[in-house]
Amino acid sequence: MRCRELAEFLMDYVSGELPAENREHFELHLTRCRNCREYLVQYEGCVKAGRMACDEQSDELPVDVPEDLVKAVLAARKLDPSS
Repeated sequence: MRCRELAEFLMDYVSGELPAENREHFELHLTRCRNCREYLVQYEGCVKAGRMACDEQSDELPVDVPEDLVKAVLAARKLDPSS
């Protein structure tokens, strides 16, 4: 599996819906590719942040959300006149 293929399967992997054969290739690639491991961590952080944004009970971000991501979202909201 190549990095580009890993990105295509990312959502299914995180949601637990990736078929076993693809999951094996996916996880093997992760053992060999530091960039993809880091990308996966960032992706999972985005998923958590998105879920929390929709959760009316919590206004706090998890401590593991990258600060750069928070800044980028806040900056984008300032640029969007509808927000």
